[in-house]
Amino acid sequence: MSFQISVLKVLAGYPEGRASLEELRRAVAILISSGPDWTERTKRLAARAPGLDIFTQALVLRDKSGWQITEAGRALLASIEASVQKIIPEEPSGAVVLLVRPPAAPPPIQRGNEASPGASPPDGRRQRPAQ
Repeated sequence: MSFQISVLKVLAGYPEGRASLEELRRAVAILISSGPDWTERTKRLAARAPGLDIFTQALVLRDKSGWQITEAGRALLASIEASVQKIIPEEPSGAVVLLVRPPAAPPPIQRGNEASPGASPPDGRRQRPAQ
């Protein structure tokens, strides 16, 4: 079933969800040989879809020009990916990985005469009052 998850992921990344059989084979081979991270990820996803059969469930269509993911295939993939993302993954070391939101942008820097009246310049000198 991990292979079928890989097929869904690859097709979902192609324009209009369609790829030739040669393109699909090449992309899946790259993913499968990319290391244990991909293998573990697809196993986790496949565990969320027991009994998955991309053809009999009409998740992928085949014709002479290639394979294409259907809307049902996209919906299933989105559903199982969302359920896996809700779980905080555990690293092999036992450390928990926390998902952190990026910090808010710092306030804009005030330049030149935009500074508040009477404020000291950045070098610490005092400004003379305007006449």
